[in-house]
Amino acid sequence: MDSPEKQGQSAKAITTVVMTSRSRLPSRSATAGPILPMLVAVLMWAIAHAEPAWADPLYTVSGVSVDVTDSDASSAKLKAITEAQVKAFAILLERLGGAEAAARLEALGPADIGRMMASLSIEEERTGPGRYIGRLTIRFLPDKVRAALADADVAFTEDRAPAVVVVPVWLGPDGPEVWTDNPWHAGWLAINAQDSLVPLVIPLGDLTDSQTLAARQALDGERAGLEALRTRYSADAVIVAVAAPLDDTTIRATLTGETAMGALDFDRTYTADEGGLAVAAAAAAREFHSAMLADWRTSRPQVRPAAVQSIRVALPVASLEQWNDLRARLVATPGVAGVDLSSLTAQGAIVRLAFSVPFPDLQAELAVRRLDLALRGETWVIQPY
Repeated sequence: MDSPEKQGQSAKAITTVVMTSRSRLPSRSATAGPILPMLVAVLMWAIAHAEPAWADPLYTVSGVSVDVTDSDASSAKLKAITEAQVKAFAILLERLGGAEAAARLEALGPADIGRMMASLSIEEERTGPGRYIGRLTIRFLPDKVRAALADADVAFTEDRAPAVVVVPVWLGPDGPEVWTDNPWHAGWLAINAQDSLVPLVIPLGDLTDSQTLAARQALDGERAGLEALRTRYSADAVIVAVAAPLDDTTIRATLTGETAMGALDFDRTYTADEGGLAVAAAAAAREFHSAMLADWRTSRPQVRPAAVQSIRVALPVASLEQWNDLRARLVATPGVAGVDLSSLTAQGAIVRLAFSVPFPDLQAELAVRRLDLALRGETWVIQPY
């Protein structure tokens, strides 16, 4: 935490706070044998270094801004983290299921949302006496979010659209601007839609971009330059968004182009009673992107997932290779929503197996992969055969 003397100074942070946890390993018994400590160490190293299941761009919300005051800087930061995760969850719901999803789950409190959060990263922060200003990235656990949507009976889609490059052209008093800092460019950047259901790419505006496409060429729809930008950013389409100030609080914004959502043709006027052109431009960019999201969602199959259940299961594994093989087969099984390691014993691993299909269907799907899920005494066991 920065001292009060550092108030106003930005601090870039690279630390990620991981919110998921693992159960403690059982103590080694006298009869466990020498293989158990090594197996524990190797398996836990593999888990720690594996690509986490929650690192899903679709379930990642970046650029969440907070500005919180409290009795001291430390309390303000804790309060800001809570606020950020609530804001991020609302953005995620809107992304996946639109206004219906956000409305159905708006009653969930910070504690409920916190249990669905996988991690947070601090992109930038400033602290002072009793104040915390920051921008954070929040990552959610997909299975837990899907379960919440299922409980609320909300249809949603995870089918992402191909990326779209947006070229924001600002018609300022000195003529058209495309690679400069202006309210229109800032409004599109503020959406942070690179991980959205409809991913947006805002060009860097570096020397290569400026040599590729000038403002007048963008306005004229010069195909060679626009196609070069699309290729550079590995996108499916490129669109030109134009905004012009009509007075100190109002802009007229237009957007045209061909995308996976079809032909786009928006022409609207936005007024911000407070905040001036910057607020009006940001509102226009958000609404244009929301319209793209709505068009994409209506064109994709909507799913209403079954509620996720889980059971405690024993897996007879004695080596890292056996664990990797068995876990991979489980994760690839239709209906399996998650495999979380709970503990290790001399006989193998104990996992929490989450599934979203009827239990007999789960057993049948596992059998196809030559895995027998059966009750042995009082314990469910998955045995390869």
